[in-house]
Amino acid sequence: MNMVVILVLLSLVLAGVALWAFFWAINSDQFDDLDSPAMSILKDDPAEDFTEDHVKSIDEKADQNQDGSPPKE
Repeated sequence: MNMVVILVLLSLVLAGVALWAFFWAINSDQFDDLDSPAMSILKDDPAEDFTEDHVKSIDEKADQNQDGSPPKE
C-alpha cells in the first residue's frame, strides 16, 4: 500500500512538471510559428556567385592536379 501512495505522488509531481513545461513553452512563444521551419527545407539555396576569376582558379587547380596529386591550397 505504501508503494501505491508513493507512485501516485510521483505521478502527480511528474504531471505538474509537464504542465509547467507546457505553459512555459506557450509563454515563451515556442508555438508561434510552426509553418516557417517546415517550409524552409523546401526553399532553394542561394546561388553561388561564379565570377571569371573563380572559374579560372578552379580550372588552374584542375590542371595542376592532372598527375593525381592532392590540391595545393
